[in-house]
Amino acid sequence: MSTSPDTLKTLFITGAVNLHAVEKQALSIMTPQVARIENYPEIADRLREHIEETNDQIARLDEILATFDTSGSVLKDAGLSFTGSMAAISHSVAGDEILKNSFANYAFEHFEIAAYKSLLTLAEDAGITQATALLQQSLREEQSMAQWIDEALPMVTRRYASLYADGGASTAKV
Repeated sequence: MSTSPDTLKTLFITGAVNLHAVEKQALSIMTPQVARIENYPEIADRLREHIEETNDQIARLDEILATFDTSGSVLKDAGLSFTGSMAAISHSVAGDEILKNSFANYAFEHFEIAAYKSLLTLAEDAGITQATALLQQSLREEQSMAQWIDEALPMVTRRYASLYADGGASTAKV
């Protein structure tokens, strides 16, 4: 049984609206982290860079959605932004905040990678070729960030352990 082109188009648009909200959520997760990081300047720098990329990804999704005379969902954007903010706040009370944030960021990047891959599949199957290059660019950025976090995790863990040993949990946080 094949899926009709109209159904694929509807699913693609819904997926793009949902991914728009996910990118807004990413901003609400990363922005408070950057504001709190003191002992890990390379992480703060990479997060700032990825915040810029995320803003570009949102703009790309806006461009794609505009071709269908629609836009992101204010309700979905606000809802996911709120949950992202709550996740960031919940980690801020942990003594090992930097580690928890690193784990969560790594998982979230893979969530975004999966979402972009799924949306690319829908675009391909629906023949929505004008979106492919924009989505692939965003996918590459997410993959790059996930790889960076993967490679940085041993450094973060070791620095956290060293700071903890030198001054206790309160100075090792961020």
